[in-house]
Amino acid sequence: MKKFLVVYMADRAGFEKMMRESTPEMQEAGMAAWMKWMTDNQSAIVDGGAPLGATKRVTVSGVSDVRNEMGGYSIVRAESHAAATAMFGKDFPHLQVPGAWIEVVEIMAIPGM
Repeated sequence: MKKFLVVYMADRAGFEKMMRESTPEMQEAGMAAWMKWMTDNQSAIVDGGAPLGATKRVTVSGVSDVRNEMGGYSIVRAESHAAATAMFGKDFPHLQVPGAWIEVVEIMAIPGM
């Protein structure tokens, strides 16, 4: 089995607008959808992940604050890249965020380890 890093991406302004305008009932329904997905895919989830906060960029010039479109992550296990992406259909909770997308990146094995 291969492992994949799943990064939940969204247009920052659209995500912040959705969060401001969502009611407690909408937030509860969103969490219920996430929990259902996690239960349905329990055997493939290595790390359910979490939301991501502020970002610092480190370069040889120093450290700076940056903004990006990463909203959260998970790590899943699947036989192939295609099988990993199949876990995230059009009804996946994150894809209900306006302007959202998901990036699924294979975690490569380190030779000799």
